[in-house]
Amino acid sequence: MTTSTATVGERTERLPVAALLALSMTGFLALLTETMPAGMLLRISQDLGVSEALAGQFVTLYAIGSLVAAIPLTAATLGWRRRPLLIAALVAVLAFNTLTALTSSYAVALVARFMAGMAGGLIWGMLAGYARRMVPEHLKGRALAVAGLGAPLALSLGVPLGTLMGATLGWRTAFGGMSLLTLAVMAWVFLQVPDYPGQAAEKRAPVRRIFVTPGVRPVLAVLALWVLAHSILYTYVMPFLAPAGLSDRVDAVLLVFGVASLAGIWISGLLIDRMLRSLVLLALAGFALASLALGVAGTQPVVVYVAVAAWGLTFGGSGALLQTASAEAAGPGADVAQSILVTVWNIAIAGGGIVGGVLLETSGVGAFPWALLALLLPGLLIAWASRAHGFPAKPHRSSH
Repeated sequence: MTTSTATVGERTERLPVAALLALSMTGFLALLTETMPAGMLLRISQDLGVSEALAGQFVTLYAIGSLVAAIPLTAATLGWRRRPLLIAALVAVLAFNTLTALTSSYAVALVARFMAGMAGGLIWGMLAGYARRMVPEHLKGRALAVAGLGAPLALSLGVPLGTLMGATLGWRTAFGGMSLLTLAVMAWVFLQVPDYPGQAAEKRAPVRRIFVTPGVRPVLAVLALWVLAHSILYTYVMPFLAPAGLSDRVDAVLLVFGVASLAGIWISGLLIDRMLRSLVLLALAGFALASLALGVAGTQPVVVYVAVAAWGLTFGGSGALLQTASAEAAGPGADVAQSILVTVWNIAIAGGGIVGGVLLETSGVGAFPWALLALLLPGLLIAWASRAHGFPAKPHRSSH
């Protein structure tokens, strides 16, 4: 690495973009592997002779695998060298996606999905720490934003891409295509991503100690409330759009959300290293205002589009903002903190499906914006109160 001999002027400008984009593609693969089957449920169900609800367990089993594996696998592999570990996780994704594409057994496919999810959980547990090790202190947030580009791309492209590939090529070919893409990403990681040693045994803190580190719990609390609010709306966006007469324009609405999310990531990437606290507070306040607008005038199409754009803009950078805040608070325990963050994130996504479903059945979609406000306002208050740790007024960084 030449970073130590570079001038300060050079260091302020240069990110290892090729290496960070390789990490971004790894995250893209992990999330695309999770979400893509949602667009192919009918074809999977017909081919394997099960109901669409059972085919939907392709998504559920992957999520459960990621949920149960993120913390223990990340903690167990802290001493491993980083690049061989990342490639090993990609080999597992490749193997289990290929098995899913080839098997005619529903049970075998579910086991393969669970195992692929475990590999995905490990990938998410190590990506943030890996990206931050590549750059000097003052660029860590920006590096994380670049490495995090894959997640929103997978979220906005995963289901539509799965639907398109399933319709044109068949669902098995789509999984085969994922395997080929995984091979390409493995080569990219091997050629472009620097290797680093694992953490020495004496430097590893147990999960419990990292969890009680000042600042970690406020970040997790804000994450849980923010992602739960997002997930309620995202999971049930189709019924939510019906009162505004937009249920046949879900694709256009989600496109607005996706484009606004990318803009949110771009803005976060530019400002995160100087304005982390301000960005978090503005994002939560902006999402709360969008929710209020939907509550007051959610039957007006124009209001819906503007509110969805604000939602995407404020949520797009959330991953980078929360991961940076978590890593800053945890210090040397950043990788384990990230694995806890991934676990809480997945629980919040699942919780959004459950809470949103209950609200839909009991109160209807009109209750959604007020439920979102009831989650976002406490999240905003927690972030506001965490001035010393979690979302500090001044970043805990060495000056350059």
